[in-house]
Amino acid sequence: MTTADSKIKVLLVDDDPAMRRILSRWLARGGYPVQVASDGQEALEAVERDCPDVILTDWEMPRMSGLDLCRRVRAMPLDHYVYILFLTVRSASLELVSAMEAGADDFLSKPVLEAELLARLRSCTRVLELERRLTLMARTDPLTGLLTQRSFYEGLEKEWQRAKRFHVPLSCVMLDLDFFKRVNDIHGHQAGDVVLKSMAQLLLEGCRASDSVCRYGGEEFCVMLPETREADAVSWAERVRARLSSLVIPIGPSEVRLSGSLGVAERYDETRSAEQLVDLADQALLYAKRSGRDRVVAYQTVSDAVNPGGLQPAFWDDVFAGATAGQVMAPLDTLLYETDTIDRAADFFARTGVNSTPVVDGRGKLCGVLSEKDLMPNMVQASLWQQPVRSVMRPHVVCYPEDTLIRPIYEFLCRVSIRRVVVVKDGRPTGTISRSTLLHWCRKALRRPATAGL
Repeated sequence: MTTADSKIKVLLVDDDPAMRRILSRWLARGGYPVQVASDGQEALEAVERDCPDVILTDWEMPRMSGLDLCRRVRAMPLDHYVYILFLTVRSASLELVSAMEAGADDFLSKPVLEAELLARLRSCTRVLELERRLTLMARTDPLTGLLTQRSFYEGLEKEWQRAKRFHVPLSCVMLDLDFFKRVNDIHGHQAGDVVLKSMAQLLLEGCRASDSVCRYGGEEFCVMLPETREADAVSWAERVRARLSSLVIPIGPSEVRLSGSLGVAERYDETRSAEQLVDLADQALLYAKRSGRDRVVAYQTVSDAVNPGGLQPAFWDDVFAGATAGQVMAPLDTLLYETDTIDRAADFFARTGVNSTPVVDGRGKLCGVLSEKDLMPNMVQASLWQQPVRSVMRPHVVCYPEDTLIRPIYEFLCRVSIRRVVVVKDGRPTGTISRSTLLHWCRKALRRPATAGL
């Protein structure tokens, strides 16, 4: 990779106009796009506006020094790593150590030579290229090249906050390939991989630059559609479904034809979190599969069906009729705080016999869930036992308000691999519902008529 091809953007920060002109000329000759700033405060604004790859900064500057700029940049939630190179006349070891601790990557002594400057930038380019490759590996699914579930949720959370702040719509689509197991059973797993890659390409081709697509797991995919109403998201999903139905994938001498079921949900004011938005789309997907597959279902349709006034009461005339999450849940006797130590959590699991529990913040609001499995990697080092629970908990929690009808929760637990969901009231966990909880409820409910006649 040549310097000119690297596309590494440099932000040059120096209060000396003559130095900025000279260094800018050298950097341009080296093939680097350059922004300039006259002090740390101006540089910080440039980082927020258009984040560079490299910051080349002087140490001593008015308003904000290079050292303070370094600390501020390292504290920012940036999309990629920024390499920070100091230009300085300082050479005392304590000063250099303080800069390294603030987040500096390298130093260049003044007076600066052009050849040395470009050599240092070529070195940092190699570091940034490696960092980009590692980030790409961590953020994308190795088979399809789509985002991983974790990376998808990071982007969804940012878009969620933007939608909430500016009151713009946000929709989510869950897609599941129908009878995908048959492809693996008949044609083999390599054929299944080809199908998944083709599906990923189909989704990417149908998306805008602002949309995000992830492989949610197995043959499931999740798509985020910013600034999109549920009705428009349904139209988009219908186009994807139609394209998928007409897709022919050659597998050796054979051909594979597929169909897909899709669930669509839009963010509303009562939707509490990005995770719940995905959950609502997942519930709509479940109804699409249960009602015949190869179709698109909007969550609003599911919501109307769950509402006893939406359909004939006999439609939900079963053991769960009228039951809510608050009535079925197993109440919480105790739980963990995010500031509790791993040692405290291990003792909690040993005493209570449970294998997972909700985690709350200082206000008692639900902020995560912790299981015994989450503690396992930290049990082998005694030094880690004093780490806070928030360092190992899972922040994405499937939760439902106490007044949620139990039927969609039952449907959800029938379909997914997680064992329990959390029940909340005003954002605070009050109980959990697991498959075991539902079994106990069913047994009691089914025995009720017989006992009533005694």
